[in-house]
Amino acid sequence: MSRHRSGRNTSRRDGTAPIAGLPVNKNDEVMLDIIGMTHEGEGVGRVEGFTLFVQGALPGEKVQAKVLKTKKQYGYAKLLKLVEASSDRIAPPCGIYDQCGGCGLQHMDYTAQLAWKRQLVVDNLERIGKLQVASPGRSSGGGDNEPAGIIVPPTLGMAEPWRYRNKAQVPMGTVEGGLVGGFYARGSHRIVDMDTCLIQHEHNDDVVRRVKAIGRKLGISTYDEESGKGLLRHVVVRVAFRTGEMMVVLVTNGDRLPHTDEWIAEIRREIPAVTSLCQNVNTRQTNVIFGDVTRTLWGSDVIYDYIGEVKFAISARSFYQVNPDQTEVLYGKTVEYAGLTGKETVIDAYCGIGTISLFLAQHAKQVYGVEIVHEAIEDARANAALNGMDNVTFEVGASEDVMPKWKERGITADVIVVDPPRKGCDPRLLDTILTMKPERVVYVSCNPSTLARDLRVLEDGGYRTVEVQPVDMFPHTVHVECVLLMEWRGEPI
Repeated sequence: MSRHRSGRNTSRRDGTAPIAGLPVNKNDEVMLDIIGMTHEGEGVGRVEGFTLFVQGALPGEKVQAKVLKTKKQYGYAKLLKLVEASSDRIAPPCGIYDQCGGCGLQHMDYTAQLAWKRQLVVDNLERIGKLQVASPGRSSGGGDNEPAGIIVPPTLGMAEPWRYRNKAQVPMGTVEGGLVGGFYARGSHRIVDMDTCLIQHEHNDDVVRRVKAIGRKLGISTYDEESGKGLLRHVVVRVAFRTGEMMVVLVTNGDRLPHTDEWIAEIRREIPAVTSLCQNVNTRQTNVIFGDVTRTLWGSDVIYDYIGEVKFAISARSFYQVNPDQTEVLYGKTVEYAGLTGKETVIDAYCGIGTISLFLAQHAKQVYGVEIVHEAIEDARANAALNGMDNVTFEVGASEDVMPKWKERGITADVIVVDPPRKGCDPRLLDTILTMKPERVVYVSCNPSTLARDLRVLEDGGYRTVEVQPVDMFPHTVHVECVLLMEWRGEPI
């Protein structure tokens, strides 16, 4: 592999000595064949066995790159020139794509994105979970002389993979004396001012533009992370795709919002679709967007939306899936894997505001939901009442603490559904599942690596993974959602 030394091999410009024995050093220019892509969307190339990650490079490409940083076993390089392009490369339609850190795959054809996301799931199942994936077209039961394996169908994508997000969380800042709002530049907290985001609903774009203009007009200061001073931290916008209702949340570094009456009057005049205007107070020096106090300045405390036939009330801090069309696909698959006939008892661990629970309750005899966040359980109960569903019971607490108590009370589950955060299931919850031994486990995951880790535990405990369905909830980003079915096969291996 060819390379060009940009300086003597004695020291770096930052004053640190190069790592001995590496085939490249910082600032070297190298020619790379890109042989793969990481879970973060970086191209993978090698120089004499040494791995370099190159942002923006696609598998199958030959690139000229400049080494930015080296560690003992890998390094990072910047794409300087595309020597041979992949057939999957396209021109990203977003004008600030090279600056913004919001998307990572706009330069990749959408069909190729879906194939890569499926392969990402397969790689994690095999590498971390030590699980066998069936060859394409094979069933999980295997055939003659064909070993059993997990079915991983093609990723379920969108017919129109743009303008799908129903929620915008936009940091505010000041540049050259003017209020700006956009998304953070890749790998930093520098705000890239943005008026149009192609994965946001058009109404969200419009609201953010108008709220920024109102803020400038009213002379509102913006929060500075370093000093901890300034008022407006974020503007959060939610739009309900099914009802058209909109909510605006002004996240402030302080309890007092100057010009409150003007804010209300301007937003009502400029954006008639807004039915709820809220203020959230966050005075902590943290990257977490919301604080603990939320007040409604005008309008309703919630907006309403539907997933399928189920109606949900969404408050400022409610967790609600950001892609409603694909959420219906994901939950539909969840119901399919649960195999519900109307006679089953289902436990929904990590139930949140009850989205999956209520979807399941349409087809089950009884659903029990558990969630550690008290406010979420209050929302879940309200949503059950909103839909007139009396076959759902919600309880506050950690799943691994509440579910054993249910078992002691004689509650047995035919199906357990889990939808954990990115860190995956708590080990005690996995132990609880193995103790309760439901016929089926349906696992909804936003992180293939922790999914594969948890599947290994359940497989060793007596379950068999039947099918893992990738779902593209976040087109043009590196994220992939999965829903999968496990069945009880007998004694642990």
